[in-house]
Amino acid sequence: MWQAIVEHINSEQDGQFDIEQKQQLTGGNINIAYHISGKGQQFFVKINQREQLEQFESEVLSLQALQQANCIRVPASICTGQTIDKAFLVLEYLPLSNETVPGWRNLAQQLALLHKQHTQAMYGFDWDNSLGTTAQPNKWQANWSSFFSEQRLGWQLQLLLEQGFGFGKIDSLVEKCRQRLQHYQPPPSLLHGDLWRGNVGFVTDSPAVFDPACYYGDRETDIAFTTLFGRFPEQFYQTYQEIYPLDKTYTERQDLYNLYHVLNHAYLFRGAYLVQAQEMIKQLFY
Repeated sequence: MWQAIVEHINSEQDGQFDIEQKQQLTGGNINIAYHISGKGQQFFVKINQREQLEQFESEVLSLQALQQANCIRVPASICTGQTIDKAFLVLEYLPLSNETVPGWRNLAQQLALLHKQHTQAMYGFDWDNSLGTTAQPNKWQANWSSFFSEQRLGWQLQLLLEQGFGFGKIDSLVEKCRQRLQHYQPPPSLLHGDLWRGNVGFVTDSPAVFDPACYYGDRETDIAFTTLFGRFPEQFYQTYQEIYPLDKTYTERQDLYNLYHVLNHAYLFRGAYLVQAQEMIKQLFY
């Protein structure tokens, strides 16, 4: 496997890379990750089952979209590929350091600038991608309430129902979600899509983000998710508000947007997330 990875790296760049050191990294619960180095070069490698190649390829497309926006640093993508039984993604290795207050302020500033770039008139993306390992549809739609209720909430509810976990009539819940958003039509922003603490790092005071699930949608969904699994420091929110203030009614939608991620965690991990999803649905719709 490693020889195949080295060959792919060398086919994408001039020079000859050979692995001199290889270290497995901790922290992820979906992919196996390694830091490899040799001849003055370093790379970050994700490995999963062979059928996950499409997921890695969609991650590259999201990384490229963020890179082209030129607001927040992301690791450069080197190559993807397959071996007999594995798929892999090779990225630029970023030497991360401890978080700092200036780092969080810089992240807020850069995210606000990203969200201000309203280059699309509709919601969605040019391709479907993945949230974790869950397929995420991104068909272009002109109406935000329809996009979110159908392609986010309804999609996750259908996936869970197919696993045997029902939370009520899907059509009814989708319609209730649509009604809650029907008078709200935010300008589409390019979103990270999976913005939580685990997908943020710092190279000194310079922030970087990882594992995006990009699409064009309401910027509030990115901000809402930063509050769900380990809230970002208050300096982050203060700085973001100074640069691109949130709508005064944002808190009315925060839990609704986070329901999408709780449903996804219920789909991937079951357990307490199923209970949390049920409670959120009761609070939001009944």
